[in-house]
This record gives sequence, C-alpha cells and structure tokens, in this order.
Amino acid sequence: MTSQTSISGVQLSLYVHARARHQGQLLSEWLLEQARRAGIGGGSVFRAIAGYGRHGVLHEEQFFDLVDDLPVKLEFLLSAAQAESLLQQLREQRVDAVYASAPAEFGLLGSD
Repeated sequence: MTSQTSISGVQLSLYVHARARHQGQLLSEWLLEQARRAGIGGGSVFRAIAGYGRHGVLHEEQFFDLVDDLPVKLEFLLSAAQAESLLQQLREQRVDAVYASAPAEFGLLGSD
C-alpha cells in the first residue's frame, strides 16, 4: 500500500433541480460530463428526499409521485484553480445552479 499526503483544495457543491435540462441533457449529467472533460478527478450526484430553494417552494418525495423536481447535489473535490475554471465555464454557459465552495483537505486511502 502506498501512502499519500493530503491535498489542499476545494469542496465544490452545486445544487440543481433533478429534472433541469441544459442543451437537451439532464443538467446533473451535463455537469458531470463538463467536469470530466475538464480533467477533474471525480464527482458525485446526491438526490434529496425533500428540500426547498430560493423561491421557498417545498418539494418532498412522495410514494406515488411519478414526476418530481427534488434538488440534487453534485459534489467535487478539486484544486482551487479547477473550481474557478469550472465555475467560470458554468457562468459563460448561463447554467441555472446554486453553488457552495469550501476549503478541503483530501487524499486517497488504501490505494495500491
């Protein structure tokens, strides 16, 4: 097993609606693809069971709901430069999302 020191970077979170689309594709999928193309090492999408946004409309998961518009959170661990570059690209593309950025320490555990 190799040991690696931790990396200083950024935890970037993006919040979008589950059904939101950009260029004909689900926004969450489009965002993951843009991050992958930018060389960002990985990203994840997390689906909420309830939430409300800046307009104050409450969305909740219901058993019989076939169509929902709950929020999803995309999360990336990346360098500050990568975060700013990705955010700038999203601004230029006029992506409708809310973001949060926080300093983070991260690394790999148990890798060969």
